[in-house]
Amino acid sequence: MNDSLVQFKNVSKTYDGQVLAVRDLDLNIRQGEFLTLLGPSGSGKTTTLMMLAGFESPSSGSIWLSGNRIDTLPPHRRGIGVVFQQYALFPHMTVAENVAYPLVCRKVSKAEIRSKVAQALELVELEEFGDRYPNQLSGGQQQRVALTRALVFEPSIVLMDEPLGALDRKLRETLQIEIRRIHKELNVTIVYVTHDQNEALTMSDRIAVYRDGEISQIGAPGDIYSNPQDTYVATFVGESNLMPGVVKQIDADNRLHATLESGDLVCSNATRQAGIAVGDRVSISIRPENIHASHTQEALPEEHAQGLNSLQATIDDIMFLGEQYRLSLTLTNGHPFIVKLPIRQGADLLVGQSIVLYWDQQDVNVLEASHETH
Repeated sequence: MNDSLVQFKNVSKTYDGQVLAVRDLDLNIRQGEFLTLLGPSGSGKTTTLMMLAGFESPSSGSIWLSGNRIDTLPPHRRGIGVVFQQYALFPHMTVAENVAYPLVCRKVSKAEIRSKVAQALELVELEEFGDRYPNQLSGGQQQRVALTRALVFEPSIVLMDEPLGALDRKLRETLQIEIRRIHKELNVTIVYVTHDQNEALTMSDRIAVYRDGEISQIGAPGDIYSNPQDTYVATFVGESNLMPGVVKQIDADNRLHATLESGDLVCSNATRQAGIAVGDRVSISIRPENIHASHTQEALPEEHAQGLNSLQATIDDIMFLGEQYRLSLTLTNGHPFIVKLPIRQGADLLVGQSIVLYWDQQDVNVLEASHETH
């Protein structure tokens, strides 16, 4: 692709000659984008980042930056900024000296160093902290210094490996906004590694969801969340109700009717994944926040009154989450189910109560059946 800054071409990595930490990776990273590599521990996301940084070498394949092959170059010759979770600041250097270090290594003049350091510290609102040492700063301030040091020499790309993992929730959310602001202001390409789904959805232009050394799906956050391509993505990125079903009918416009294995109607006119046919066992995925609740079948909107896209359930538990209620339920066929309702809709519900759930057809994803479906 013409706007690619980085290209991984058929890259694999093994540490022991047997198990592949990354498998046959083809990945294009676009100029100026914020790409997040998302996955659990051991999925290959950090190995991918370390190969791009130059701290690990591919076992096979090649890595290209701005049209030049870089997998044979040492890290310091790649011109890439890196931010780690542990900050990696020099304790014997002041904040200004830490930020200046990449410029000193590149033999930039003292006058230019002073100017660039001042601009960089102003960017992260630390211009008054230049004379302090790292141990005199909070964790959030130290991470801002680490970020500034990675940006000060104006790299074409900055890599971030779980940079906010050691911070408390409130500070993490603040720095998420800060990093996004800096990204937009500088138009720098950022590749960000995290296992935190909310962080990935909040910050990214695109997300690459990793599993067992491969990318299961890559796309914009909204697309990843609303249109997962398999049950792994549906359950790893946010919560999802997954139910086993059987395809009963497919309309001429490619919409699908399916039933639960127990025979209860679960969805109708849902858009299907390519390759699914009548008679196939499928996984039916519905996000908890896309479900509505009613006290009785008679009170349902007309299109749901005959059981279309609706189910009976009993409330097992109610959790107050501040902005919403999270209901744990059991369907009439014994299948567990999760619903998230706005405060006004869930305030009068009680544990043990029987309710009717319903949803719109566009909020149902029908995926190929998986051993993960339960």
